[in-house]
Amino acid sequence: MGCNRSCGLIAGAAIGAVLAVFGGILMPVGDMLIEKTIKKEVVLEEGTIAFKNWVKTGTDVYRQFWIFDVQNPDEVTVNSSKIKVKQRGPYTYRVRYLAKENVTQDPETHTVSFLQPNGAIFEPSLSVGTEDDTFTILNLAVAAAPQLYPNTFMQGILNSLIKKSKSSMFQNRTLKELLWGYTDPFLNLVPYPVTTTIGVFYPYNNTADGIYKVFNGKDDISKVAIIDTYKGRKNLSYWSSYCDLINGTDAASFPPFVERTRVLQFFSSDICRSIYAVFGAEMNLKGIPVYRFILPSYAFASPLQNPDNHCFCTEKIISKNCTLYGVLDISKCKEGKPVYISLPHFLHGSPDLAEPIEGLSPNEEEHSTYLDVEPITGFTLRFAKRLQINMLVKPAKKIEALKNLKQNYIVPILWLNETGTIGDEKAEMFRNQVTGKINLLGLVEIVLLSVGVVMFIAFMISYCACRSKGVN
Repeated sequence: MGCNRSCGLIAGAAIGAVLAVFGGILMPVGDMLIEKTIKKEVVLEEGTIAFKNWVKTGTDVYRQFWIFDVQNPDEVTVNSSKIKVKQRGPYTYRVRYLAKENVTQDPETHTVSFLQPNGAIFEPSLSVGTEDDTFTILNLAVAAAPQLYPNTFMQGILNSLIKKSKSSMFQNRTLKELLWGYTDPFLNLVPYPVTTTIGVFYPYNNTADGIYKVFNGKDDISKVAIIDTYKGRKNLSYWSSYCDLINGTDAASFPPFVERTRVLQFFSSDICRSIYAVFGAEMNLKGIPVYRFILPSYAFASPLQNPDNHCFCTEKIISKNCTLYGVLDISKCKEGKPVYISLPHFLHGSPDLAEPIEGLSPNEEEHSTYLDVEPITGFTLRFAKRLQINMLVKPAKKIEALKNLKQNYIVPILWLNETGTIGDEKAEMFRNQVTGKINLLGLVEIVLLSVGVVMFIAFMISYCACRSKGVN
């Protein structure tokens, strides 16, 4: 009987050891299976999870606008006073609802090219008013005239047309006109061919940014969704050749197995450049662990602080010898129009930016940009892109509407918040197909390893105790 008991204890210890060893073996094998499955499913080719969600997003994406309504236009025009603004919004549109077009795979270069059509549908239930709401805003055409035509003789001619059209430094426009375009009365009088329709996002509906080409990840998963080339927009040729600012992904996804130390590069056509985000925190989104990556203030630093921004310092006066931070000049990709971008309310910007503007209140929580990325697949499951559009207006002695100005203004026009969050149905599918299986496999590994170790130790202790009694 003593022999049988000893044999049973030894057998139990052996079983525990086998379970522990099996659990230990299963861990790297399981990791390999997970890695193999993920690498297969994130490739941008027909039949994968990534491709299906990449061609047409299953997430509702909204773009909210807040307009800076100028409260004292006459004071500014006559006395060069501070510009008092009042933000009004949100006015919400649904965007990114159209599927990618002309999707073409190139098996030799392992790339896929496509067009991303633009469209915007107004959402009254998510807005504070209608598209017919009216605002007092900077006159975009008048403000741009001195920048586009610095010659005093030309400015004299333009001044006569501005007066004849009864245009001034500020104008009243509806939301729809401001965003999507209106026929400008001043430009309509110009005797040579010019575009007479003007708007912050004109043209937008029924257009496309151009031809994108990205790596599909078939040969190298670390390059999946990274932009290879960007064609079709001639006003970006300068930037791409001189500044190398067209790289990264479109921010919808990144190469898999994202680590906290990675810097995520993504390209935005709205700001004519690539930008980046760094790890901020671990989050839980509808039961899915994600990493939150945030846009750092360093991305909008002056060229003296961040040499990557040297392309956006195109002159010395406005930039104060390239020391101004928090705003980037993108006029070179806006056909020379003096457009500047920043974070909303000049968040993280130089005090000089907000000094001539009253009514701004920067807030980190409301005005920062972030991406919530599932680290194993690299999919972005939630994001908020915040951006402010500004326009430079300078004194111009030959243009009466601007002649009384005593300083340069970088005038905020509007700021936007583009957001998207994975839906409940998609989140459940993601948990079932990805995180659920990974968690289950991980749990099995841990349970087998733990049970095996506990059994081995318990049976060995019992065996030693039994032997000790036998000796005595």
